[in-house]
Amino acid sequence: MTEIIFATHNKHKIEEAYSKLQGKFKIISLEELNFFEEIEETELTIEGNAKLKADYIYRKFHKNCFADDTGLEVEALDGAPGVFSSRYAGVNATYNDNVVKLLGALKNEKNRNARFRTAIHLILNGQHYCFNGIVNGKIIEIVKGTMGFGYDPIFVPEGYTETFAELPMEVKNRISHRGKALDKLSEFLMQPM
Repeated sequence: MTEIIFATHNKHKIEEAYSKLQGKFKIISLEELNFFEEIEETELTIEGNAKLKADYIYRKFHKNCFADDTGLEVEALDGAPGVFSSRYAGVNATYNDNVVKLLGALKNEKNRNARFRTAIHLILNGQHYCFNGIVNGKIIEIVKGTMGFGYDPIFVPEGYTETFAELPMEVKNRISHRGKALDKLSEFLMQPM
């Protein structure tokens, strides 16, 4: 089975990738490589950050790898927090800190439209590829649900009444931004080379 490194420390993301790619590829986590260093995200786009992380890991381990970056883009906030989603409330912010800040920023806002966008950057045999996934939805006013992570408890995807944090993992993985990007990655990797 082909091995591929997923350049993340986020256990939730690794679980999502395993569920999408299991049986097709052996996903190697950074933890399994005894790599615990944080790769600083310094690019101004999610595609740039995904590429930066993949490049770093490829140079370090010389193995096929992929990395992702995700942003929540809120229409009323001109696309913010966007590339700064994970550190919206500060560099060491918790998921809850970010949610509280976002809800505060939208306190009197009627337009709650938002979208999650994920970019996956793959380096396979030295070649670079990018896959994107988007899910549209809205930001609700209160936190609902205990599953998921990040902004999941306040994001309701289009066509649903539950937040990502209320939906069963298999449903979320099927319809999510990361799920869609992982599907594109999986389809690409399944093609004969």
